[in-house]
Amino acid sequence: MTEPDESLTESGDISAALGLLSRLPMSVDTDRAQARGAAAAWAWPLAGAVLGGLAGLVGWVALVLGFTPGVSAAIVLAALILMTGAMHEDGLADTADGLWGGWEPARRLEIMKDSRIGTYGVLALGLSLLARWSALTSLIAAGSLFAPLIAAGMLSRAPMVAVMAALPNARGDGLSQSVGRPGQRTVTLAILLAFGGGLAVTGWAALPAALMVAIVVWALSGIAMAKIGGQTGDILGASQQLAEIAVLAVLAARLA
Repeated sequence: MTEPDESLTESGDISAALGLLSRLPMSVDTDRAQARGAAAAWAWPLAGAVLGGLAGLVGWVALVLGFTPGVSAAIVLAALILMTGAMHEDGLADTADGLWGGWEPARRLEIMKDSRIGTYGVLALGLSLLARWSALTSLIAAGSLFAPLIAAGMLSRAPMVAVMAALPNARGDGLSQSVGRPGQRTVTLAILLAFGGGLAVTGWAALPAALMVAIVVWALSGIAMAKIGGQTGDILGASQQLAEIAVLAVLAARLA
């Protein structure tokens, strides 16, 4: 399934992106959003910016109330998880279980579809939370909160669009299959928005962050192709999580 795109952007694409990637109460024209499909994926980085900004607001309130940087970082992570319904975390856990827990593509896909979580998934979630918490704690302690979260929100969601376009769907169903495959214009716009937004809020620190994201997502894409023959919704979620870790880690090193 390819992108059913008759126009590059529409005003409803941002609300559709937030409706798809978050649990925020949004008014979405469901029929139009389904018709647009992957053509609306250009707006995913903008949805990430909104989620990052809201998480930053939550963290700011925590700091005003007198919480330490470490506790505030934990509250920020909790806010992000609640706002997204742990969608991306679930994808990371399923990806870790499937890619490393099976011996052949069919079995790996079966494991990834299983709602139960295994050892690899638990470890992946634990390490992801630890990495993000550590980076956020350093950034908050250095007085940097909103900019890194907005940059991470944008730069971590553009790769999902690129992976959808670059890799075939590894199974014939699921969220990734139903959304479709974005076209090159959509991918280009998503990447430009993400990088431009990151550059606007964090300056040139966005450049090494974006390069690290590219390396991490390229590695994940290669592993996914080798092990299951393409991408799934879980792979997209894992790409977001790994990209977010990459951005926060680089920004913590550059800004903290």
